[in-house]
Amino acid sequence: MSSNRRFNSFTLLQAADGSPTLAGLLARAQDAADRLKAIEGLIPVEMRPAIKPGPAEDDVWCLIVQGSAAAAKLRQLAPTLVARLNARGWKVASIRIKVQTRR
Repeated sequence: MSSNRRFNSFTLLQAADGSPTLAGLLARAQDAADRLKAIEGLIPVEMRPAIKPGPAEDDVWCLIVQGSAAAAKLRQLAPTLVARLNARGWKVASIRIKVQTRR
C-alpha cells in the first residue's frame, strides 16, 4: 500500500506557534542564550567555546562546561557573573556549574 501524502515544511517558530510546550521550551533556550551573551565579556576568550548555557530554575542558572579546569575558573568568576546578570535584569542568586564528560 503506497501513500502519496504531501508533507509541508515549516519553521521551528511556526511549529512553536501551534504548541505551547514547544514555545515554552524555545523561550527557555533563548533566555539561557541571552544570559550567556550577557556574561560572555567576563569570561576569558579561550574558555568561551567550552561553555554552553543550561536551564534556569527559580534563581539558579546552570552552565555546562567542558573540562574541570574551565569549571574551576568559572567557579572563581561566579560572583562577578551573578552580579552582571542581576545588573542586566535577571534575578540570579547562584550559578550551578556542571562539568560535561567526554563520551
